[in-house]
This record gives sequence, C-alpha cells and structure tokens, in this order.
Amino acid sequence: MGSPWARTPCRWSTGRAWWSPTPPSAGWRSGMPDLILALLKIIFLGLVYLFVWQIARAIGSHLGISVRRERREGRRILFVRSDNLAGQEIEVTNVTVLGRSEEADVVLGDPYASEFHMRLVAADNGITLHDLGSTNGTYVNGRRVTAPVPLRRGDTIQVGKTVMEVR
Repeated sequence: MGSPWARTPCRWSTGRAWWSPTPPSAGWRSGMPDLILALLKIIFLGLVYLFVWQIARAIGSHLGISVRRERREGRRILFVRSDNLAGQEIEVTNVTVLGRSEEADVVLGDPYASEFHMRLVAADNGITLHDLGSTNGTYVNGRRVTAPVPLRRGDTIQVGKTVMEVR
C-alpha cells in the first residue's frame, strides 16, 4: 500500500487520463463508526458556533451595544416628596428641563420656580444637574448649585418648595 496522498491514473469516458488521490484504506474507515463521525461533526459545528458567538459578543461589547444595559441605565427616577406633586415620579432620559413654563419637559407648579429652572443630563456615569440661572436657586442636599453637580442615589434636590429625591 502506498501513501494516501499518492496519485494514481484514472480514465474516464473521454479517454484522457488525469490524476486523483488514492482512496483511503479500509483500515482508516473501520476504526471510526459512522455514529462517532456524526458526533464529531456536531461537536465541531457547536465549537464553531460558540466561537462566532463569543466574537460577536466581544465586538458588541466593544461598540457599546447592549440593549439591557441601556434600558437599565436610561431609567433614572426623581421621586417628588413635596406637597404639591407628592408621589410623582420623573423619569430622566437624555436631557430633561424642569421649570414653571409650559415648554419645559417637566412643569413644576411651584411659584418659586423659574420658567426654565434646571436641566438634568443623563449619561452613562449618572445624572448631572445644571442650574439655568434661576432666581431663587437650586439646592442639592441643602447646598446651592453654582456649577454642574453630579447626582447620586439618595440626593435631595430643592426647587422653591418642591423637594425631589434621586432614586
């Protein structure tokens, strides 16, 4: 028996000879039943699928694509504790403006609030509060806001008589 890669001449109906590899010996096939070959094929395909899935996850993670994470991070709530809007929840997404004006994203019925009192900006790292030059000021945890302030869970925001809590 020669090497399995040895070439032997073959003749077809055209009469021309061409070279083809020698078929594998019977001993090679007798050691591998069809069931084992089928199982090996399935395992191989499973590993290829797992590899491609891991690559897709890595690329998605690198690009910041994650629907669940975006939903979870995008849902930031301010819970109003004052009398006039007690129990109301304000969802902060992207940029939210609060004030007395009907054009504000969230209308505060507080006479001490300015037309456009403050802006809340939601980002991956949390919410940032910006006072928009209000007359009576915006207070976070009892301190007047003079520059953008990052907010944390549990912080209290006061606009006039309206008190809100970050959740």
